[in-house]
Amino acid sequence: MSKFDHIRPFYDSEVNEAVQNIIRHPMMKALMNFTFPNTEDKVWAENLKKTVSIGDFQKNFISHTIQKILESSSQGLTTSGFEKLDKNTAYLFVSNHRDIVLDTSLVNLVLLEKGFIMTSSAIGDNLVKQPFLHTLAKLNRNFLVQRGLPLREQLKSSQLMSEYIFQLLKSENRSVWIAQREGRTKDGNDATQQGVLKMLAMASENYSLSDFFNELKIVPLSISYEYDPTDVLKMPQLMAKQKDEVYVKTKDEDFTNMMSGVLGQKKRIHLHAGSVLSCEYEDLELKFDNKNKQLQAIAQIIDDSIITNYKLWPTNYIAYDLLHDTNHFSENYTQKEKQLFERRLEMRIDINNLELKDGFLAMYANPVINKFKSAVNN
Repeated sequence: MSKFDHIRPFYDSEVNEAVQNIIRHPMMKALMNFTFPNTEDKVWAENLKKTVSIGDFQKNFISHTIQKILESSSQGLTTSGFEKLDKNTAYLFVSNHRDIVLDTSLVNLVLLEKGFIMTSSAIGDNLVKQPFLHTLAKLNRNFLVQRGLPLREQLKSSQLMSEYIFQLLKSENRSVWIAQREGRTKDGNDATQQGVLKMLAMASENYSLSDFFNELKIVPLSISYEYDPTDVLKMPQLMAKQKDEVYVKTKDEDFTNMMSGVLGQKKRIHLHAGSVLSCEYEDLELKFDNKNKQLQAIAQIIDDSIITNYKLWPTNYIAYDLLHDTNHFSENYTQKEKQLFERRLEMRIDINNLELKDGFLAMYANPVINKFKSAVNN
């Protein structure tokens, strides 16, 4: 028994039994029929039975699923920055977070196709309560982030996860993906929560803070969707936050968001891997006299990279101009692109509700604002 057993993904020795247990599940059949539409069920079922490792499962099945998702719901995926990374090095990818399933799935597809070490990825246990989804997550090398715990239990859980991430990176040479914040960004403002860095730092007792974060080899990751397929689904929670109201999720809300994110139209997608953060930490102990300020400084370094390297699409510029009633960025989009975005706006929300309309537009416009603020500050 390992102290990580209740959060870790499957070991390769456990994979075949796990696969055998879900081959006949209706959701697995639906997943495989989507992935291999011209293949008889018995063919993919026989191939699944031969699966003996997570690498096999991801390479032979899930990578094809993600490619099908891209074909059916996007106009393509582009990348930049990965050429600066070493293919044999394990990195901690700290990423902005827009989509429950796709963010990490796209990263791993890119890493697989480019010959890099694929990630073990954090996922909230609230998203995999169904036994099938829990098994599928563990087969995709996801480890569980425990949500909704009492404070004392949360501290223990954070300590455990910090140790596990450090073990993956340093002992197993396994890259790790984590979001820069708990939950997805709803308003387009990508910002690293200090709590995420505090969690990571719990395993740093034998290091200075700057040396520890150097050991992690953090790569800030910028994920940019031209259309957010869950934009309208994010609005109720966003509106509640603006009104300082408590938002309570519906029973199947997480699953609905997952499916909408996977199947909804995204148009173009871009992933940028930032430079490994290393020398930026060297003067932290000299500049800041306490750990919180040092962590704030590290969060700012990550944010600057994610925002600077975030690819702005015509939709972002259009939303900014509509929100501010200006043509300031009109050279960045065509009239046809503007008309299509306005039609999408009208189809997805009540445009007579100005508060709702402004919130929807701000979701797309804020990356523009943040990028220009970052450019001015740096």
